[in-house]
Amino acid sequence: MASVEDAKKKAAVQCVNDHIVSSHQVIGIGSGSTIVFAVERIKEKVKEDKLEGLVFIPTSFQSTQLINQAGLKLGDVNQYPVIDVAIDGADEVDEHLNCIKGGGGCQLQEKIVAFYAKKFVVIADYRKDSKQLGDQWKKGVPIEVLPIARVPVMKKIEEMGGKPTLRMAVMKAGPVITDNGNLIVDADFGIIKDPKSINDKLMELPGVVETGLFINMAVKAYFGQSDGSVTSRGPTK
Repeated sequence: MASVEDAKKKAAVQCVNDHIVSSHQVIGIGSGSTIVFAVERIKEKVKEDKLEGLVFIPTSFQSTQLINQAGLKLGDVNQYPVIDVAIDGADEVDEHLNCIKGGGGCQLQEKIVAFYAKKFVVIADYRKDSKQLGDQWKKGVPIEVLPIARVPVMKKIEEMGGKPTLRMAVMKAGPVITDNGNLIVDADFGIIKDPKSINDKLMELPGVVETGLFINMAVKAYFGQSDGSVTSRGPTK
């Protein structure tokens, strides 16, 4: 049986092999543990295939560091507003390829890069594959919130039937602060049968900057399996 880390790596390798295919591509690089394996494979593939002119758009401090450490060319969405493909992990993926993202606190920049990409592809291990959002991921929907609106936003989430929790830091006193200087509220809505409706209602709340619900954005997902294989699929119609 393959370990979870092996499953992540196999999914990342297969995705990179399928989508990093020519020189002069602009590629969005997500955040999280699975992305580490993707960047490792990209570095190898650039040398193997003698790819030139690739530009990589980060979604966080972490992915900026990964790109720099791999010796790859760093760009941003203002320099390169047309992104050929964005590769990112997910906390959970449903049968329609809707995702919960933001367990690492980077959902705002991740969504910007994914939205402006021609293709958004997801890499994950078998634990993240669900029929409905909330089946596997029990930590709630990450919501980036302006500090000034923390309390009223949390009250409104409660009125929507959610259970909001301010995400607290582990190695510092106080809350998690995003790369953008905001707070994260994790809102547990249980099983999410209509993620678009919840996302729309959350985005109507003044003070909500962005949510970790990625709706109708991914075109393909790769899942590393416990038997060492990789499965991939598009959204179920």
